[in-house]
Amino acid sequence: MVTVTSAEFQKQFGRFRELAQREPVAITNHGRESLVLISADEFKRLKELDTRRAYYAWELPDDLAQALDTAAAPDWTARFDREIEP
Repeated sequence: MVTVTSAEFQKQFGRFRELAQREPVAITNHGRESLVLISADEFKRLKELDTRRAYYAWELPDDLAQALDTAAAPDWTARFDREIEP
């Protein structure tokens, strides 16, 4: 993966856009990785691997609604109860 500063990326956008068609381009800001530029095809491929789904409460499948109804917090979380008591 090629790493480039944000200033260099702005100056040579076309070059890095073409490079991102072949490999990811990491863009840094103040010395830290901030963004990664990838091709649209690679993004689509990665999205196809993501099977997660967000639901509205009324859309929840019965098995997930039942799991939420019966879920319990682990015992170790009791130490935080004092933070929500008046």
